[in-house]
Amino acid sequence: MKDFETYIFDLDGTLLNSLNDLAMSTNYALRWAGMPERTVEEVRMFVGNGVKLLMERAIPGGLDNPRFDETYAKFREHYLQHNLDTTRPYEGIPEMLNILKQRGKHLAIVSNKFYEATQELAKHFFPETIEVAIGERENIRKKPAPDTVLEALRQLGADKEGAVYIGDSDVDIMTAKNSGLPCLSVLWGFRDKEFLIEHGANNLIEHPLDILNVKFNQ
Repeated sequence: MKDFETYIFDLDGTLLNSLNDLAMSTNYALRWAGMPERTVEEVRMFVGNGVKLLMERAIPGGLDNPRFDETYAKFREHYLQHNLDTTRPYEGIPEMLNILKQRGKHLAIVSNKFYEATQELAKHFFPETIEVAIGERENIRKKPAPDTVLEALRQLGADKEGAVYIGDSDVDIMTAKNSGLPCLSVLWGFRDKEFLIEHGANNLIEHPLDILNVKFNQ
């Protein structure tokens, strides 16, 4: 058994509890457009595939709604101004990342959150530990395609061998599989244990510090 050398993390629901800020911006945009608001629990199940799909799910009629584009733009405008209002790392996350960094491990974030917000949040909360942060942008396919993970490995100068992917959703399980990496599914995020198991999770993590003790077969 051997320690992993590279740790690639999902962001929302894995490193950061961003649910309330996402819900606030969603409902701000819906109110602005005169549309019915959504509960926090509804937004919890809408997230994971990027904010555009979040708004497709939140807006009545989705992309077919004639006001989709302007409402989505209002969400992005509000979220970029308010994504730090209540968003915080989960308990134990900074300590876990610091220990991994002290051990000389490579650390990256890959997210379906749009690129600017991903970069801002990574620099704000994890400036000393996260080396690479990749979000949604036009020239790279979002998760569960492997592209963002492979780009993170490229930027880190790291190999797949010895790398692990950590996330909180079915999208993350699929992303790890498509990338050819083992997946650690965390139980403190936006999906519960039963949901994760139903979607193929086989390595469940109950607390961030547990990540420090996971090893792989050489």
